Amino acid sequence: MRFNLPQLNGLRVFEAVARHVSFSRAAEELNLTPSALSHQIRTLENQFGQPLFKRMNRSIALTQAGQRLLPGVEQGLLLLNEAVEQLAAPGNDSRLVVSTGPAFAAKWLVPRLHRFVDAYPEIEILVSANMKNIDFLTGDADVGIRFGLGVYDGLEAEPLLDETATPACTPELAARLASPEALAGVLLLHDDSIRHLPDVPGWADWLTEAGAMNVDPSRGLRFNHAEHALDAAAAGAGVVLARQSLAAGDIRIGRLVTPFSLRLPIHPRFHLVGLPATFRRRAAATFRDWVRQEIAETSAAS
Repeated sequence: MRFNLPQLNGLRVFEAVARHVSFSRAAEELNLTPSALSHQIRTLENQFGQPLFKRMNRSIALTQAGQRLLPGVEQGLLLLNEAVEQLAAPGNDSRLVVSTGPAFAAKWLVPRLHRFVDAYPEIEILVSANMKNIDFLTGDADVGIRFGLGVYDGLEAEPLLDETATPACTPELAARLASPEALAGVLLLHDDSIRHLPDVPGWADWLTEAGAMNVDPSRGLRFNHAEHALDAAAAGAGVVLARQSLAAGDIRIGRLVTPFSLRLPIHPRFHLVGLPATFRRRAAATFRDWVRQEIAETSAAS
């Protein structure tokens, strides 16, 4: 059987540009120079005899031809990657790269990871903690733990932890907080790392629910990393509106306490994500089972 297909690299470049809606971001992801990436797209367009992108002053968009091509390219790359993963799995199943954000790594994963190493010494774990979008097709990571709404095209996504927000501070500071109105006399710490997502309550929402109308929710210190806001609270700087999943470890050892019972639900949550074929590998499946067990044991103990 003969296939009349363009080069695979050109299709990978096309998919990355379409996903990012940006030549520069796609070039950065694929570690290509902008000129090399543009050359790949021009070559692909010449092969098809029609443009795949509309070039505007400061933006790009898929043409109708590009829109028709994209779903097939995405599906084809996923299927190809699954086939390669299945073939490589027997000889490359002792190492697992786990990608996650710095906050989850510092506050949840790393403090527990020694138990995984003790139970499965034959599996080498590499934790990649950063906020960049990971392309699992390129092999940057095997699995990821991501905070969001659970919509990750082409990936399996398993919700891990129910999420709520509640004030947290040191025991010494909590002793001064007889009621929510007392928050007017302390520094409010803001975790802005997930404020771009829908259904994420902030201090204004919590104070309104608590009836503390005398407290200005806009004042205080702001952090774009959740672990920094939690560490500031543990150092006695003020009171943070904390995500329960990230604060639980500090609460368990007494660094932080929750002075009020009011908790607000957070709709986004942490998910374990990866390609379907990856979770058929022993290392990834073992890690998934271990995460489930850790969550179950933590929930039972709380």
